[in-house]
Amino acid sequence: MELEIQSRNVAMTPRWKTEIEARMDDLRRGHDDLTHGRVTLIKNRHHKKLANVAEALVVVTLPERHTLTARKEDKTFEEAIRSAFQAISIELRKYREKRAQTEVRLPPMPSYRGVVSKLFPNECYGFILKEGGGEVYFHANALQGLTFKELEDGAEVVFGLEQGDKGPQATVVILPPPIAKVL
Repeated sequence: MELEIQSRNVAMTPRWKTEIEARMDDLRRGHDDLTHGRVTLIKNRHHKKLANVAEALVVVTLPERHTLTARKEDKTFEEAIRSAFQAISIELRKYREKRAQTEVRLPPMPSYRGVVSKLFPNECYGFILKEGGGEVYFHANALQGLTFKELEDGAEVVFGLEQGDKGPQATVVILPPPIAKVL
């Protein structure tokens, strides 16, 4: 990992540099995929007006150009460095936790059931006989997870429904999920 150490408005001391290198090594041990790190120490020019004159900025880069930043101000540079590295460690932990979460979102299941009653393969449309009665038009574009050639008269389907220009039409047509057998 490449490490840059910079300072603005203050001369870098060997003690600060050694502390930064040691803290970055500790950070790398827990996160071996860090690709770049930059630490900047900044002395506030208006130090007579403010209590916190020392500022430490820690920026780390992860694969795929993900960048995390922590900026802390304190009375001394040692305290600012410690606080900034604690903050970047927390940011890395949060980043890892967020990346580890996997939430699978399934599309809602269409609410109507029926049986394919008529197919017109040359024109790429057909009709479904809805449970409870009534025919519903569908086009090949409404099929999901199956092709028009896979459909047969009498095939059971599940579909979404909306009112079209010429009557009810299926927005989504899929095969029903398999029913679990009770042993």
